[in-house]
Amino acid sequence: MSKFNSYQKLFLDYLESNLPDNSPKSLYDPTRYILTLGGKRIRPIFTLMSVDIFNGNIKDALPAALAIEIFHNFSLVHDDIMDNAPLRRGKETVHKKWNLNTAILSGDVMLIWSYEILQQYSSEISVSLTKLFSQTARKVCEGQQLDIDFPIKSKVSIEDYMKMIEYKTAVLIGCSLSVGAIISNASLNQIAEINSIGIDIGLIFQLQDDYLDVFGSISKIGKQIGGDIIENKKTFLHVYVLENGSENELKDFDYWLKLNPKDPRNKILGITDIYNSSGATKAIKNKIKILIKSVYHKIENLKLEKSKKKLIFSFFEKIKNRDF
Repeated sequence: MSKFNSYQKLFLDYLESNLPDNSPKSLYDPTRYILTLGGKRIRPIFTLMSVDIFNGNIKDALPAALAIEIFHNFSLVHDDIMDNAPLRRGKETVHKKWNLNTAILSGDVMLIWSYEILQQYSSEISVSLTKLFSQTARKVCEGQQLDIDFPIKSKVSIEDYMKMIEYKTAVLIGCSLSVGAIISNASLNQIAEINSIGIDIGLIFQLQDDYLDVFGSISKIGKQIGGDIIENKKTFLHVYVLENGSENELKDFDYWLKLNPKDPRNKILGITDIYNSSGATKAIKNKIKILIKSVYHKIENLKLEKSKKKLIFSFFEKIKNRDF
């Protein structure tokens, strides 16, 4: 069994034994439901790996890993409400399966629960973890609001977009790795370095999503190809065209954006052609390459023994190649 799979099993067993059985059931059943919908559990696995590379006790990190996963799922419940999404991982979203008010309250109680778990640690570690969680939670909210604002903003820059995905997605990956470092009593420098690596990984992951939504396969991303194009979503590719497209490309782009056809295939093809001709496709590939190079460089510069660096490299390879 690979390290990745062993961490995954360890965490899933711990999650299973800590699912809520509280009352009222109408509040806690939705939390059990969302936590057992599946997913790769990347964030808690990163926490366990981080503890391992900084020579901490992996079992000591299980509560914090659970707190990370609960926090992540709280954000998904509320995201789904804001997006009015009918499905999450192929199953009904909490607000569709129950109702809006229950979904809001269940999300709230998950956020509170994630903070309660951190109180299991010594006061010094608990204070550090709580401070990190609060900083991360604030940024996640800011990132979500930026994402909500984008459709109604007349102009969104690449810089704006990168900030949004850093806050909405990447900071929680950085937090997951930092949590493991804190529990292992790593130095402040090591905590900052592993956090920076996590943020880069989160950015790569989101940019890959943007790219694969257009150029990937259903088996690779688990959803319809071109979904972002159909929704006129302001992804990296979309924003790049608005910033850098020629006059003709912008005219054609505007034409396709205004269309909402029953059969979206021509719209997808038309906008994909503009992504290619404008340089957006090349730009997103280059951005991902730069971030990958940054992660390798930062891992190499960590003051760790080779076997620990090798472990991070192997995990990063799995994430980079979507091999999990």
